[in-house]
Amino acid sequence: MNPEELLANLDEAQGQAAMALVGPVCILAGAGTGKTRTITHRLAYGIAKGQFAANRALVLTYTNRAAGELRARLQQLGAGLVSVKTFHAAALSQLQYFWPSLTGALTPRVIESKARLLHEIAMREKIALNGDSIRDLASEIEWRKQNLLSLEEYEARLTARPAVSGLSAKKNLALQTAYENEKLKTQTIDWEDVLILMLGMIRAEASVREHVRSQYRFFTVDEYQDISALQHALLDEWLGERSDLCVVGDPNQTIFSFTGATNAFLLGFGSRFENSQVFELLKNYRSTPQIVAFANRLTKDQDTISSLYSEGKPGSVPRIREFETLADEAVHVATEIKKLRDAGTAAKDIAVLYRINGQSEAFENELAKLGVEYVVRGGQRFFQRPEIQSAIRVIRAEAAVESEKKPFEAVADIIRSLGWSAKEPTDPKLREKWESLNSLLEIVDELGSDATLVDMARELDERARSQHEPTRAAVTLATIHSAKGLEWPVVFVVGLTEGYLPISYAKTEAEIAEERRLLYVAVTRAEKQLNLSWAKFDPARELTRQRSRFLTLLDS
Repeated sequence: MNPEELLANLDEAQGQAAMALVGPVCILAGAGTGKTRTITHRLAYGIAKGQFAANRALVLTYTNRAAGELRARLQQLGAGLVSVKTFHAAALSQLQYFWPSLTGALTPRVIESKARLLHEIAMREKIALNGDSIRDLASEIEWRKQNLLSLEEYEARLTARPAVSGLSAKKNLALQTAYENEKLKTQTIDWEDVLILMLGMIRAEASVREHVRSQYRFFTVDEYQDISALQHALLDEWLGERSDLCVVGDPNQTIFSFTGATNAFLLGFGSRFENSQVFELLKNYRSTPQIVAFANRLTKDQDTISSLYSEGKPGSVPRIREFETLADEAVHVATEIKKLRDAGTAAKDIAVLYRINGQSEAFENELAKLGVEYVVRGGQRFFQRPEIQSAIRVIRAEAAVESEKKPFEAVADIIRSLGWSAKEPTDPKLREKWESLNSLLEIVDELGSDATLVDMARELDERARSQHEPTRAAVTLATIHSAKGLEWPVVFVVGLTEGYLPISYAKTEAEIAEERRLLYVAVTRAEKQLNLSWAKFDPARELTRQRSRFLTLLDS
């Protein structure tokens, strides 16, 4: 592709960032300003100009879904040889390569769940823990390791840490010690250990260090505001003395500090790297001017990034609604969603966002009563569904033999044999399976007309590995944390009360500021219509609640 053609569809600010091919480069990208478009076009442009070698470029991100999206975009731009991985996937690949030759043993197995192992240890130690306490303890372990703290160093700082729910400091430390001992005993590791072990290996072994640094030369880090001290230390080792680094992020969307993430590296990039170039992307393409103005109220006194602006088509002013009870709120939201759906808005274009998982039940019940299909993010994985696993097995088998069929025709025949038909079923029990199988045809379309069945098999394997799942034709119910990076034309942000947002255990100024950023993330998920609501009384918990303090900022 002609290098200049790659810049034709970028605005001025995006184009300036994309043409900055010599690092270090920092792109401060506000919500909806086209950061993914900018960094993918920058890479493709650099490759077309001969500045970057595609096979020596590595893009790092934090979620498998984001990695899948970046990979697909680069492929469309003719830059499919660029590696796109999460930090954990990149480190695990290296660990699996070096560990056997250096130790003479198999690479330790990565445990699937901290929570499961912690539950087993708590039962053995006769310590009663509920699900919330186990999740909190798992997060605390992650925070400790992402901040490069040994158990001894963690113990010294324990009195300054928020208490893990249901645990004294002594029991917290005892369980974490037992957790580490159990992994040593069973020769297993967790995902943070993958980063720690690889970091230690690079620092200790010159041969590993030289090999790793010769593999990749050009680094791009997405969502740089979410990087932790551990991840940054590993990035520094991958870079060595070089400065071929481009980072992109939004300090106003730092919402994962409980895992050790910090926006300090993003905000301090200009002073850390000499001769660095810093660009701001401020033109929001996602939301109406009314929604963008609303979001700006949450960041107007934050010394992070300039205010966003939108030149899009005007829309309705976001509304804040108050209800007497949680039941009233749930009924209203479900009824409004049904009206929207009946008026022609696709269910997949609507989302209900909340602070914690436990808030979803009332909205699930009311949507079900009205016959509105919904999906709760974090439910059954697309690639774990039996019909999808069956289809992938057959696609792999047919890709292994020569076939004159076009991919679309071949995949259509395969899913038809599994119960799919061209006509959409009306029975809700059959519809979910039909939608899953139909998604495979949509993936064929995304690959383009030149794709082969072999390409399809490879794409499905990569998406399954990275959990890059298709969007289902249903209303999305999700926590705000899990909605990060997503967008919908219509968004309902519910349960905006003290105790939920900000969450009850947010006490310090920094913790309250993060809760405020969390609401900013929720608001900026909306494209055309934004609705916010709260209820005074929760009968199930017999609690009277106060409206969130952040709504006062939005009232102004």
